[in-house]
Amino acid sequence: MKNYLLILSLFFIITSCKQDKKVSVNLPFFKNKQNLTINKNGSTIKTRFDTPKGFERIATKPNTFAYYLQNFKLKPINTKVHFYNGELKYNQKIHASILDISVGNRDLQQCADATMRLRAEFLYAQKRYDEIHFNFTNGFNVAYYKWRKGFRLKVKGNKVSWYKTDKKSTSYKSFLNYMQWIFMYAGTLSLDKELKSVTIENMQIGDIFIQGGSPGHAIIIVDMAKNNSGDKIFMLAQSYMPAQDIHILKNLNNAIISPWYKAKNLEVLNSPEWQFTKKDLKRFN
Repeated sequence: MKNYLLILSLFFIITSCKQDKKVSVNLPFFKNKQNLTINKNGSTIKTRFDTPKGFERIATKPNTFAYYLQNFKLKPINTKVHFYNGELKYNQKIHASILDISVGNRDLQQCADATMRLRAEFLYAQKRYDEIHFNFTNGFNVAYYKWRKGFRLKVKGNKVSWYKTDKKSTSYKSFLNYMQWIFMYAGTLSLDKELKSVTIENMQIGDIFIQGGSPGHAIIIVDMAKNNSGDKIFMLAQSYMPAQDIHILKNLNNAIISPWYKAKNLEVLNSPEWQFTKKDLKRFN
């Protein structure tokens, strides 16, 4: 019994950004007195954030993940970031806006989970159910189409298996229950292995900066723009630990263009709560 509990505990622990360890990145803090890129009355990422002078937002096609993210609904401008339990996040100075999407009432939807949630929500809205699948940390593939057919999961130590029930459902509530399993047993370690590497030069909306680890971290690109010279800028969103509202990150290194980040000559990405390198950029297959 003790060995079983130990294995199960380890399985929970290694699902990445699921620990309370905090990574400190020493960054300057800018008081953003009047950011000209922000329209307080805008209700989506595209309508709330203008592009800096000389840049034009990258056009996206309807029914694409990029279009979905650009047009994602936001909560009112002064909304604060809350944890899953309703408590306020200790640092309210790093977010520019909050995505209007639930966080749940358990400490599950953290960093990698938020990126998987957005991807899955897009595919669900498109009724592309067969494309919704993620791997648990032990490599077990969890396909949503099986869940819809009534199969459910059994976890015993580090072993996972399906079993048949009569709980067939296409409801959104059932979909969210499926995602809860993903949040419990997947994370940066598993997602990092699922994604394919891309270069900064080929960056697209929907790409993810990710470091698989215990803890690790992941943030997603939700918008992009470029100028006549081909220089690109991008916008980032994250959840963190404990599980919290998914929020648009400010650029604490450049208040003038915040919340945009420059892609040109990017070697190291200093986000407010984590440091990435250009090699950490990846994409859903």
